[in-house]
Amino acid sequence: MDEAAVLKQLFFNTIRAINSRDYSAEQVAAWAPDDVCDQRWMDKIASIKPVVAVIGETIVGYTDLQPDGYIDHFYTHHAWQGHGVGTCMLNYLKNLATQLGINRLYSHVSITARPFFEKHGFELVRQRRLETRGQSLINYELACFLGDISYLRSKPRN
Repeated sequence: MDEAAVLKQLFFNTIRAINSRDYSAEQVAAWAPDDVCDQRWMDKIASIKPVVAVIGETIVGYTDLQPDGYIDHFYTHHAWQGHGVGTCMLNYLKNLATQLGINRLYSHVSITARPFFEKHGFELVRQRRLETRGQSLINYELACFLGDISYLRSKPRN
């Protein structure tokens, strides 16, 4: 099986096994439908250029970092949740962002993922509601500033 197909399985299985705790069966089916076009999936994966976490020969997670600091996908294999894979991937992204001069990471995260990201320094920007295949899903825009942000302080007035 090629890498894009493995990532597709990981994405869908994680949503169905983990996110189903916080979303209804109808919402999960809309988010991770059975009828996703393979070519569309392959195009999406090619566009985000994922970083893949591997233990032994097994892909246990994947994520990405866009030039503006946006994390589009962040998924840990459902069987590897709670084993440090997500923390390792997020630390990698933070280090990569710093090397690239990106000082702010942000993502649109699920109800399920929000506590993980907040535990790692992300803060709520806003709650979002998105419509997908006739279902309304809540997610959150979270952001994290990296390094010295003293340049954001306003200068004293004379």
